[in-house]
Amino acid sequence: QVQLVESGGGLVQPGGSLRLSCAASGFTFSSYTMTWYRQAPGKERELVASITSSGVFTNYADSVKGRFTINRENAKNTVYLQMNSLKPEDTAVYYCNAAGVGGIDRGKNYWGQGTQVTVSS
Repeated sequence: QVQLVESGGGLVQPGGSLRLSCAASGFTFSSYTMTWYRQAPGKERELVASITSSGVFTNYADSVKGRFTINRENAKNTVYLQMNSLKPEDTAVYYCNAAGVGGIDRGKNYWGQGTQVTVSS
């Protein structure tokens, strides 16, 4: 059974930090590109950061560059999102996504249930 379980969300003051984790199971984690998305109330879901299956390449939304860092530990089947210098506009539900990159995993796509991040004083 495929599972993506996010954790680490919560309430933080502006300028603070949070570290999100996404623990994967039920598929070959090291064969998947991992991406963090977010969705704020009344807005469309947007890409925040992604990392290739090997962890070599990363990509960030312009709004989070220099503040957020994505990394993964394939040995632990986990991807992380370190969020620093948080702003109220970072408030959203953050989702973890896994996208298969080739072979039998090509075209497969999985989502986590989301974790709430609220930035407020």
